[in-house]
Amino acid sequence: MIKSNKYQLVSHAQEGFGTYQKVSAADAGWEHLNFEARLMRKGEKWSGNTGENEWGFVLLSGNYAVETDKGSWTTTNGRKDPFHGIAHTLYLPRHTRFTLTAQSDVLDIAAGWCRAHADFPARFKEPREAAIEIRGGDNATRQINSLIEPGFGSSRLVAVEVYTPSGNWSSFPAHKHDERKVDSSGELKEAVLEEFYFYKIDKPQGYAIQQVYTGDGSLNELMQVHNNDMVMVPKGYHPVAAGHGYNCYYLNFLAGSDQSLAATPDPAHEWIFHSWKGKDPRVPLVTADMNNQ
Repeated sequence: MIKSNKYQLVSHAQEGFGTYQKVSAADAGWEHLNFEARLMRKGEKWSGNTGENEWGFVLLSGNYAVETDKGSWTTTNGRKDPFHGIAHTLYLPRHTRFTLTAQSDVLDIAAGWCRAHADFPARFKEPREAAIEIRGGDNATRQINSLIEPGFGSSRLVAVEVYTPSGNWSSFPAHKHDERKVDSSGELKEAVLEEFYFYKIDKPQGYAIQQVYTGDGSLNELMQVHNNDMVMVPKGYHPVAAGHGYNCYYLNFLAGSDQSLAATPDPAHEWIFHSWKGKDPRVPLVTADMNNQ
């Protein structure tokens, strides 16, 4: 079910096993990015062919084995939920057949995909390979885990997971990526990127607040988001605030003009970058060591 306007909040409605969140590029009203999240029982299979698209699978919890015509991989230390470790990430290029089989009693897995314009090798990325960045400061401190980062080896697709401690701000000062800008030296300063925010909250009653707005005020949406909700960001700035008492996780998939995260901050709030006195000691909230606990 889509709430707010058609570009914004997709509320999680389905309970139990199966596909519980899915948005196509056509549903979103944009060109590139698609998303699906599934809960699978042990032994259940997800089979398909990537076709003209490249796919990224992100393990939210549990374990799986996957067989493809580009290689086979198995997870053995999948996290028990997003707040107890770092994701395993599987990247599959276009024209790849795959069968993914749940190896745990419950497997929670998400996938993002978009049309590719070049071929890259399939890649399976372990939690310890994901670079951790502590970004921001004070009560805007958050943790970013790189999954399919710029330079990873993909055509357009980018994926990161972000942890925002209780009461903190994230994606702040807000940024946008809806114009392609290159400076006089040819360096990319901003890309045109479609983006999904897919949420997990560490307590079932918890929530976060996300705003999506443009500088001219033509778009200004404020949304309360809960576990398994998704926000679509077609344009504009898009900050997040975690509700007090609730740690917030979101998985970002992005795709567009470049395999990049180049963005422009809101000039009204750029001064905040220089105001922070320190980092929140609660981060990192998760590490790869937690996957083995």
